[in-house]
Amino acid sequence: MKKRYLILALIILSILSIFIGVKDISIFNLHKLDDMELLILVQSRLPRLISILMAGMSMSIAGLIMQQISRNKFVSPTTAATMDSAKMGILFSMILLSSSGSIPKMLTAFAFAMGGTFLFMELLKRIKFKNAIFIPLIGMMLGNIIDSITTFFAYKFDVVQNINSWLQGDFSMIIKGRYELLYISLPVLIVAYLYANQFTVAGMGEDFAANLGLDYNLVMNIGIVIVALISSLVIITVGRIPFLGLIVPNIATLFYGDNMKKNIGPTALFGAVFLLICDIIGRIIIYPYEISISLTVGVIGSGIFLYLIFRGRKQ
Repeated sequence: MKKRYLILALIILSILSIFIGVKDISIFNLHKLDDMELLILVQSRLPRLISILMAGMSMSIAGLIMQQISRNKFVSPTTAATMDSAKMGILFSMILLSSSGSIPKMLTAFAFAMGGTFLFMELLKRIKFKNAIFIPLIGMMLGNIIDSITTFFAYKFDVVQNINSWLQGDFSMIIKGRYELLYISLPVLIVAYLYANQFTVAGMGEDFAANLGLDYNLVMNIGIVIVALISSLVIITVGRIPFLGLIVPNIATLFYGDNMKKNIGPTALFGAVFLLICDIIGRIIIYPYEISISLTVGVIGSGIFLYLIFRGRKQ
């Protein structure tokens, strides 16, 4: 899987994404679009494409970082209680802050996501039996506990339907003015690239990192902050997207190895391509209606996840 093929696929799928929708806009009529077609293109199609690209890249990189610092290929924001903690943060923002703004929700979600991820990493330190599949099961159990607490308070304050529908991953509601928070992920991804070698060394263990003069705890904390911030940005803007940060880094490392500096670019590209494919499938399978991205990625991603588990057991 060469980078130029990923770039070519990204360009082709991006063009397809712009011209797929209920309103028929032809690529051959771009020079003579009417006002309505131009409005749809600028207000809906382009923002949707940009949000898909940024969400796909950022969540894939977040999963790659989690797998590096946890030294487990089945750990991601989905299986490390990060997304569930962000959901709890959004609920408490809705209940306690009584704010409908995206920034207060994002900051609260970020704080809770960071706390949940730190808790998972602390549990990971205390577990001696570090089986490849056992560790993400611990993360999913922790996430289920947090999600149960969230559901309890959602029922108590009569907002369960609101928060469940609001956090359902969906790009159909993305329009101009509702996705711009995702731009924050761009400098975060740059920081992730700059620390890529440190994450690789930290993934070799605390003792090994210390022998090389690396501040292990600092690098781990930076990784957790990046993962929590990306997860909160995506869940606030798009909603929950399962398995994306889990399967994309695994597939990328099959081709490019475990050196994060080397495979961070292909991981980002493949994440964007994979999310574009899932979004296009969801838009055409019951056209003119569409399936939410969380459902499409969940179905495809769960199949790939099972394949990766069985493949790992054979090896």
